[in-house]
Amino acid sequence: MDALHVIAGVAVQLLVAAVLRMSVGSWRPWLAVLGLELLNEAADLLVERWPHPGMQVGEAANDLVLTMALPTALMLAGRYRPSLFSGARPSE
Repeated sequence: MDALHVIAGVAVQLLVAAVLRMSVGSWRPWLAVLGLELLNEAADLLVERWPHPGMQVGEAANDLVLTMALPTALMLAGRYRPSLFSGARPSE
């Protein structure tokens, strides 16, 4: 299930970037992933009932971190090292 969060986060970011025709370094695709993940975790917290609420909140936090880790890395790389995506050599 954790792998699904990782894959979905990257897929949503790339899809939104492609549809909006913007770089993955832009904030909008990253914010779309964050918004959808927050909605997903809020729904999980409202629908599921675990015996220990603290464990459920911890699992939601874990899902949030896993989902946002690669989109955050892609956004930062796209913003600060765009040459990684274009194949162009950075000027030194």
